Amino acid sequence: MSPHKVNGTVPENSTTFRTQADEHADREETLQNLRTGKYEDWPNEAAFDGLTEERGPIKIAVTGNIPTWAAGSLYRTGPGLYKIDTDAGATFEMSHWFDGLAHTHRFDIIPNEEGSVDVFYSSRRQAEEMMEVIKKQGTWPYYSFGQKADPCLGLFSKAMAAFRGLRESPEEKWHNNTNVVVHVNPPGLEAAAGNIVRKGKLAVTENDPQVLGHRPELPKSIWISTDNCTMKQIDPKTLEPIGWATQDVLHPELKGPMSCAHAQRDPETGDLFNYNLELGPKPTYRVFRVDASSGKTEILATIREPIVSPAYIHSLFLSPSFVVLCIPTSHFGLNGTQIPWERNLLDAIRPYDPSRKTQWIVIDRKHGKGVVARFETDGRFFFHTVNAFEEPSFQPDSSEISLYCDVIDFGSHEFIHSLYLDVILDRDSAAKKFYEDEQRARNSLAHLTRYHLTINPDSPSNKLPATPDPKNHEAFRIPAPHAGELPTINPLYATKKHRYVYSLPFRGRGTLTDAIVKTDTDTREVFFWDNPKGHTPGEAIFIPRPGGEEEDDGVLLSLVLDGEKGKSYLLCLDAKTMTEMGRAEVDFAIALGFHGAHVPSGRTVTRIEGQE
Repeated sequence: MSPHKVNGTVPENSTTFRTQADEHADREETLQNLRTGKYEDWPNEAAFDGLTEERGPIKIAVTGNIPTWAAGSLYRTGPGLYKIDTDAGATFEMSHWFDGLAHTHRFDIIPNEEGSVDVFYSSRRQAEEMMEVIKKQGTWPYYSFGQKADPCLGLFSKAMAAFRGLRESPEEKWHNNTNVVVHVNPPGLEAAAGNIVRKGKLAVTENDPQVLGHRPELPKSIWISTDNCTMKQIDPKTLEPIGWATQDVLHPELKGPMSCAHAQRDPETGDLFNYNLELGPKPTYRVFRVDASSGKTEILATIREPIVSPAYIHSLFLSPSFVVLCIPTSHFGLNGTQIPWERNLLDAIRPYDPSRKTQWIVIDRKHGKGVVARFETDGRFFFHTVNAFEEPSFQPDSSEISLYCDVIDFGSHEFIHSLYLDVILDRDSAAKKFYEDEQRARNSLAHLTRYHLTINPDSPSNKLPATPDPKNHEAFRIPAPHAGELPTINPLYATKKHRYVYSLPFRGRGTLTDAIVKTDTDTREVFFWDNPKGHTPGEAIFIPRPGGEEEDDGVLLSLVLDGEKGKSYLLCLDAKTMTEMGRAEVDFAIALGFHGAHVPSGRTVTRIEGQE
């Protein structure tokens, strides 16, 4: 990849190459870093304090080269406000990373007349109503992921808060802290009855003449999701919240409060797939599809069984033929009714029990067969699936399908407690106290695991096999730091066999992710981008080069915090070599967020053909 034009000089590039033979040593080095407190010299404070909006857009400085074919809008979302000064003169503080109030960002990458690009930045907070309530009341009155409860809250007050939470008014939907995943033009929501939109606020469309001109084309709609049934709509141009919807507007049976933030999209049709979880005496999972062409929603499977527990599930799998609901060990207590009592998800999850298995429920998505296979594997926890693909059986006259599911998983869900701000910022040696437990430290390190499941579409089964089938197994498990969290792939390979996974490993140099790694799933070789000390990267979003013939022919865009300077920059890496090509820098810190979506400007890309 040769640059079109260099505006200034990028920092000296360096990468680290490692092989499968280095996996054990690198993992042990990570654990040693945790034992010795190497993370103490890795500043992240700037991403959690003093953060502001920049409604802009403002033009930001570009050095090096960001290719013109990466033009478009990069939307990112996540938490962004952790401290609120209350009317009573106190300061209210969020206690868990996931509970920072929502803040959405947009980077517009625009080709210029010199053959390079200009980059513009804008951002907006998404939970101003919630911020005002906390300011007035001095406490968090809503559900959260892991916000620590007020220790002064008595039993009666706790019970009343739980009861009130079950009767949330429509206006209070605006107070939801929706801050995890960006969805571009999701089907079924624009015309759904019951969708609430603020009067006089209309979403900007890609054909709006006020948006075009020197700006990139914008999507018709942007929605933000989290791990419940509510989605919030924002204006693609101003980023202002303009509407919300719950899943029951798609289908009346989708009445449960829980869902996963990472709905899946069929890369060919645009159909959307997700699940809805109803809690209570008979917990019920409903896996559904929203047809992109008609906007209609179909329930593909309803799962209501005593052996299937309600659980915290952040993502699911999609292959050409199946939706796969994988239920990890993060089961909710009291069939989910512990959530309104605890007022947060994390405290409502039952303690880790190694005897609990991970359950796999495979659902046909093309022929209306419902659940076609079920499996169990050793109990693990995961946030993020990577991809799923299928291959035909190599046995003659066999109709069996080999289904491969790649996931970033952990030994237990205990590591979620390492994401409390006390640990991240090492307040009062909280990080040392957390990682001094050797087993907990080991369970906090991720693996990239590929599961191989065998499906016989001619003999569908809704029951667990009496004895485990040796054909269903782990194909491989690649340990940290050779893989990490927030995984991405070349999007042209979604539901196809992929080779490369890009993720953010945890090497114990900081208390959060501290590198970007490219993992070759064929050879188990890896390339690390060698970021300087204190440079904490965000999710690396892959943008394919138009006409590229190789899977890794493209660039990665990652929002990086320079913790030493208290500033952030948009990094552009060559996805093949993992070397820096260019960056766009702002003069302030941007919060460490979660996920994003790149909306290409005026171009299309060709999907890679593969075996169905």
